[in-house]
Amino acid sequence: MIVIIDYDAGNTCSVTNALDRLNADYVLSDDARQIQGANKVIFPGVGHAGAAMEALRRKDLVSVIQGLTQPVLGICVGMQLYARESAEGNTSCLGILDTKVTKFDESMKEKVPHMGWNTVHQEVDDILFEQLDKSDYYYFVHSYYMPLSEHSTGTCSYQLPFSAAVRKDNFWGIQFHAEKSGIVGAKLLSNFLEKA
Repeated sequence: MIVIIDYDAGNTCSVTNALDRLNADYVLSDDARQIQGANKVIFPGVGHAGAAMEALRRKDLVSVIQGLTQPVLGICVGMQLYARESAEGNTSCLGILDTKVTKFDESMKEKVPHMGWNTVHQEVDDILFEQLDKSDYYYFVHSYYMPLSEHSTGTCSYQLPFSAAVRKDNFWGIQFHAEKSGIVGAKLLSNFLEKA
């Protein structure tokens, strides 16, 4: 069973629509036992990191997510919350990755937020990108980014190179919205559901 974490901060409607198109069997839940018992977990997110972490604390889901051992896919803010902290509201996050999420420089010529289609360079072989081309485009909407690290599996460039995809153990993360990235995004989600 696939569980999409429901914490009032996620792009759950577009994620559920994408899974419906894949004929995936899923539930939307904030129940700790149901999340812990899932075969796969999707951790979506849009909006403010501070509000998202507050919602996770209110629902007592912080330690639940930190303790998951099955494959987990964080999307957008869901991926950013893997960090130790975020500059957005000076927020303490989940600490799965020892990094800090930073805001794009608004004084640069590229507008903030980074919004629209951009390519992702695959840094290492990873199941998420199997049978996908290195010149494929994905849909991004974000003002904050995770810097490059040893956990970066895919990179994108906007003002500077940043982590477009990460992995540590059973935790995968993507900064872009696979659920809004057409056929390419659908294939990436299918790879996670079938191969992770």
